[in-house]
Amino acid sequence: MNGNQSYGRRGLMGMPPVVLNLIIINALFLLVTTIFSDKINLFNLLGLHYFSSHYFESWQLASYMFMHGGFYHLLFNMFALWMFGSILEQVWGPKRFLTFYMVTGIGAGLVQLLVAYFRIQSIGSSLTMDQIQSVHNIAPELWPQIEGLTQHAYDTMVSLYRTINTPTVGASGAVFGILLAFGMMFPNTMLYVFFAIPIRAKYFVIIYGVAELYFGVTGTQDGIAHFAHLGGMFFGFFLIKYWKKKGVY
Repeated sequence: MNGNQSYGRRGLMGMPPVVLNLIIINALFLLVTTIFSDKINLFNLLGLHYFSSHYFESWQLASYMFMHGGFYHLLFNMFALWMFGSILEQVWGPKRFLTFYMVTGIGAGLVQLLVAYFRIQSIGSSLTMDQIQSVHNIAPELWPQIEGLTQHAYDTMVSLYRTINTPTVGASGAVFGILLAFGMMFPNTMLYVFFAIPIRAKYFVIIYGVAELYFGVTGTQDGIAHFAHLGGMFFGFFLIKYWKKKGVY
């Protein structure tokens, strides 16, 4: 790629500007979420919900990336963003790096919604249309009053309700896209897992990707959006391939 003077600019602690500002914005979102948790549920407003949820808004495909479930969730994502993203921004420049970050993050959200669709279809297949409508239109505390409702149907309705209304949050999709890009650009760079075990970047990415696929398919580590992580890698891979084809990589 062509050089650019702005690529060499660094901010606080030697971080390039986009990485630095992304870390600051994510930290501020967590701070505001924590401070105002008693007054407003920002997870419902800014976390990514399924299309049929009463909480869904189009902006959530972008805003969910800046929400995190807690300090350690934020810490691990921002550490990876700093570690791998700083190098990529120096190579690509701020504009291309930010484009990559947003595309992979939004792409990860779209994959998460697609996976949610298939899960919802599978869960709803054992319910009647009236029961499905009740999930959407009646408060859960009123479900026991539904005539003829069995315990199995009730548990299935709860599962469906949670799948529809539980928000996805975090920058992990974009971070996994960045991890993939680093592995593609610097495949033989040695990384040290737990600061001790050496492994080449390309193998690290492959192992991580396979592990995420396994966890996603088997349902291991429930509560983590494994397919969103894979979605970030998927969109990142094809965006890099597109840039290579255009000769701008």
